[in-house]
Amino acid sequence: MHQHEAEDCVRLVPIFQTLAEGDITSIAKLVRDQTLKAGDFLFTEGTAADRLYILAHGQAKVTQSTAAGREQLLRVLGAGDFDGEGVLFTKGEHTTTATALTPLSVCTISQRDFQALLKSTPALALNVLNALGRRVVALEAKTTAQAVASVSERLANYLVETAGAIGKPSFDLPLKKKDLAQYLGTTPETISRKLASFEDAGLIRQSGRQHIEVLDADGLALQD
Repeated sequence: MHQHEAEDCVRLVPIFQTLAEGDITSIAKLVRDQTLKAGDFLFTEGTAADRLYILAHGQAKVTQSTAAGREQLLRVLGAGDFDGEGVLFTKGEHTTTATALTPLSVCTISQRDFQALLKSTPALALNVLNALGRRVVALEAKTTAQAVASVSERLANYLVETAGAIGKPSFDLPLKKKDLAQYLGTTPETISRKLASFEDAGLIRQSGRQHIEVLDADGLALQD
């Protein structure tokens, strides 16, 4: 990864965006890049957790095994999202698994390098705390949205966000419909019905079992 690409990746992350250019340049020198195919694991439960992962392009799902051995979908990560921040402060193992849903470009920073950065850049330490606080707020907002927003609104937002993350309006749904239904708090049957209604309204076009083309992103954004 070239220096300017590493700096662009660093700038994607909220915890770095308010830092001085010199600090961003210093951080970028510590970045290592990683490319994954859809289905590849970024990290898995039980493996050593020793680095911060920053998504530059693509989407990944973060899951956790339940006591019954089932896979519980926790969140979907897109460009600019990050994971692994918990291990930046203590050594341990991953308690979740991250899997690429699309071709994925990732920047990583080791725990040792990041801890050195925190000591040398006080503004970064404050940004990390603020970012962790925002993640808690975002999780609460998602819970509220599932209770208040309609399935149509949640699904429409997901389609628009996915098209944006992938960088084109035509894509295969990264999540299987059962996983998407779980993520949006509904059923696979409802997902299928809503997609059909979006298609009837001229908002999307479906082909095959998973392929979607967003025809009217503004129209999707108006769903309620």
